[in-house]
Amino acid sequence: MNTDNLLKQISFIKEIDKLKYIQRKTKLFNSDRNENDAEHSWHLAMMAIVLAEHSDRPVDILKVVKMVLIHDIVEIDAGDTFIYDTVKNHTNTDEELEAAKRIFGLLPSEQAEEYIDIWKEFEDGLTDEAKFARSMDRLEPLLQNTSNNGGTWAEFNVDYQKVYDKKKVIKNGSATIWNYAENLLNESVEKGILKKMTE
Repeated sequence: MNTDNLLKQISFIKEIDKLKYIQRKTKLFNSDRNENDAEHSWHLAMMAIVLAEHSDRPVDILKVVKMVLIHDIVEIDAGDTFIYDTVKNHTNTDEELEAAKRIFGLLPSEQAEEYIDIWKEFEDGLTDEAKFARSMDRLEPLLQNTSNNGGTWAEFNVDYQKVYDKKKVIKNGSATIWNYAENLLNESVEKGILKKMTE
């Protein structure tokens, strides 16, 4: 038995418990409680498994699940950047890469390398798995906001075009899910929970 590996893995497992304390701006479905990063990652993993048949291309679902479980671990160090933040760019990858190296670096080197590679693949969004994983990541808050009378859209005065521009990433992984999401956005405008900027 490799005791050294086990001790490193346990150290990593203890460290990622901190993910449960990272609060997101979005609220749970039909709720006023903020979601944390661990809840978000679990939900995305379940969504990926349940919705896999709607991926435009065949995907390695285990890899997709790894991606969505791993993708926000860097926020233990880097914090959660709100997707509609007007000050800090949501793609703050330098800061996040340092976090990835530190946190995944707690693991035995082979595992650390694998997890950093999976994290980078998700961030780059180029492979079929990354495209589908990112679709899940953009879909979940959309479902939450529609269940919460506009949620963060209303709270932070985010207009339709900004939401649309961020959500269209869904289309890269699944035309079917994008069609559903686009309809939800249009319904949200009709209900008055998502505002279109007047010309």
